[in-house]
Amino acid sequence: MLIHKNSIMKVVYSKILSVHLKGILLLLLAFLLIVPAVHSQVVNETAKKKFSIGFGMFNDFMQKVPSDIKTRTINQGVNVFGLYNIPFGKSPFGFSIGLGVTIHNIYGNFLIKNSGDTTNMVKIPDTVSYKRSKLTIAYLDVPIEFNLKTKSKVVIALGLKLGYLIGSHTKYVGNGQVETSDYTQSKVIIKNVRISNLQQFSYGPTFRFGYRWIAIDGQYLISTIFQKNHGPDIYPISVGLVLMPF
Repeated sequence: MLIHKNSIMKVVYSKILSVHLKGILLLLLAFLLIVPAVHSQVVNETAKKKFSIGFGMFNDFMQKVPSDIKTRTINQGVNVFGLYNIPFGKSPFGFSIGLGVTIHNIYGNFLIKNSGDTTNMVKIPDTVSYKRSKLTIAYLDVPIEFNLKTKSKVVIALGLKLGYLIGSHTKYVGNGQVETSDYTQSKVIIKNVRISNLQQFSYGPTFRFGYRWIAIDGQYLISTIFQKNHGPDIYPISVGLVLMPF
């Protein structure tokens, strides 16, 4: 079997990107854990309430998917974030702003292909047996929200999340060399990075409803995943569970 230099570079870069994204998550997580620990030793209880940390898992319900493409019902994603809370005097209302990372995974019967200056979701032929095919997108986020925290520990928050694209890749695991017309080869794993024509920025309203340290949260992404007229107009509605122990 011949291994092309191009393929080797893709695999190497793919591993570098994977480590890069994991590194960002680990560094952010470490920062969010260390800061409250240090903070708790030098400030009083009132000041500590100004910082919150969240760890979440969510599902993306994909909208405006091309008619010949089917996405999975469960498209699990993860997010980690920290918030700085500013109360409005002694009222139960407040304002929060923070920093986080959100990773979306879109699974389906498609491959991402470029055609000229357009990026398409191309259906995998029914004759090909495969385990999974997905598109992963990661954003560095700035969450902004107005919230209500009642005396009974119920929290309601409405806001906006702004994101900046920091990484993307596709991964196919299945039978056949799907990059060509030959589907007779054994199981292959293909991973491509730097997906073309993705939107650099994401934005959309958010909500959170919870009790004490557990909440349901969600986001309606107004921006599409791909640039207008250069890719499919798909976007997710995200709903999940978030834990905020600090």
